Amino acid sequence: MSAIESQQVSFFPVHEFVQRYLDTAGHYPPAGTPAWCELADGDRRKWAALLDAAQHHVLRVEIGQEALAEASKAVTGAADWSKVAQEIRGRSDFYARNPWAKRRVA
Repeated sequence: MSAIESQQVSFFPVHEFVQRYLDTAGHYPPAGTPAWCELADGDRRKWAALLDAAQHHVLRVEIGQEALAEASKAVTGAADWSKVAQEIRGRSDFYARNPWAKRRVA
């Protein structure tokens, strides 16, 4: 994987791919439950449960990505970051010119 490759996931294409297999499996127990563990490894219901769990994981990842993007937008809009940077730079420059003014822990 290259450094610039997208890590964004999208639930709906996964759902469309998985659904055609789930439709043929009939009823299946949730993955990891005792009923699921009792199914034979080759049982299509066991595999359907895994595909269903996988698509739900993709959905959770997509929702998390959307929440992170919204939080990023909120942080970006929360302050005038160039002004904050100027204030920090100004304070640092002041203390560099006036080291006597910097507070010291007693």
